[in-house]
Amino acid sequence: MQAEPKNSLVGEEYEVEVGPVAHGGHCVARTAEGQVLFVRHALPGEKVVARVTEGEEGARFLRADAVTVLDPSKDRVEAPCPYAGPGRCGGCDWQHAKPGAQRRLKGEVIAEQLQRLAGLTPEEAGWDGTVMPAEGDKLPAGEVPAWRTRVQYAVDAETGRAGLRRHRSHEVEPVDHCMIAAEGVTELGVERRDWPGMASVEAIAATGSQDRQVILTPRPGARLPLVELDKPVSVLRVEEKDGGVHRVHGRPFVRERADGRTYRVGNGGFWQVHPKAADTLVTAVMQGLLPRKGETALDLYCGVGLFAGAIADRVGDEGAVLGIESGKRSVEDARHNLASFDRVRIEQGKVESVLPRTGITEVDVIVLDPPRAGAGKQTVRHLAGLGARRIAYVACDPAALARDLGYFREGGYKVRMLRAFDLFPMTHHVECVAILEPTEKGR
Repeated sequence: MQAEPKNSLVGEEYEVEVGPVAHGGHCVARTAEGQVLFVRHALPGEKVVARVTEGEEGARFLRADAVTVLDPSKDRVEAPCPYAGPGRCGGCDWQHAKPGAQRRLKGEVIAEQLQRLAGLTPEEAGWDGTVMPAEGDKLPAGEVPAWRTRVQYAVDAETGRAGLRRHRSHEVEPVDHCMIAAEGVTELGVERRDWPGMASVEAIAATGSQDRQVILTPRPGARLPLVELDKPVSVLRVEEKDGGVHRVHGRPFVRERADGRTYRVGNGGFWQVHPKAADTLVTAVMQGLLPRKGETALDLYCGVGLFAGAIADRVGDEGAVLGIESGKRSVEDARHNLASFDRVRIEQGKVESVLPRTGITEVDVIVLDPPRAGAGKQTVRHLAGLGARRIAYVACDPAALARDLGYFREGGYKVRMLRAFDLFPMTHHVECVAILEPTEKGR
């Protein structure tokens, strides 16, 4: 027998008391019938009217927006951005919260994930519970740090206007100005012109140089427009056939700077988005690892070689560093960026495939900065068997971090110290650096 179709609850409204913050930029509430609501645009302790945006009768949970605030939190502010709010731009989760409250919420999410997925209290993780703002980001309520050095604009197919996607939607919210975009992005003027035939326009403003870049993704069969922006800019395009990024004119890379070195980042490759992030994370990793002259090191998911370069500087000519990165262009850039170090080697491929093939059986220090999904049990188990005296884990997702810390504990490693940084203000994202060491002394 065919199951009866369930009734959609989209558009239904519930008056609810808002509970704790959850991972993902929303808070948890329950309907009078006990059904779980994940409510955006709300804050813990508030009473709101929540309108369902996704879900059906009998579903495990519903998604909803707080459309009316009946009893506001003392942490609530008027969203500074005119495009923030229910049904609008999905880029910022916490425009309606004071900056200090945003960091507290992120801290609560980290603590909850550590406890639930790794069985760790903040004290056991060597963490004081705070989320530190980046240098220069501690601003009064109502002011927004302009930190995003890379903005991917979606283009409305009908109007050709650039905008940002609505939450969990392909619909485009046209914007005249993104408040969290860095000055170098804003001054290009992407929002002030039309982009006929384009699906997206990514704008990049390097912080280590005056390099500016746009990466165009055309719709099928569309021709590139003549790109005339308000500042000099290089132009790249994403090919329809293979998804590869190709130069149209100008440099195919931008130059970034961190830890006293210049790094080439080509074809829109990965680099930390906040202008202070690279230096902040290098400092935290180096303070945690304390690399010594002559040591051997692994830099996994190494990108263009940020941490590998920092470690190589510190282990000296007698030390050695192996970086592993899956992206072909990033590997080329890493090899270029670290060419002055004779004892640095960069291998291309997935960490879980390349690492076992290297034949490495022991190493002194390890840094890993995996993608949002984390490193996973297999890789963590392999790393735990290499006997490193210190491991630095850089994480942009607290859930993946907590899961992997649990695997490290099974492999004989404990968390010595954890630090959290608010490198994505106004959003739910947060960056963590965990320093691990063997559980057994003298190992």
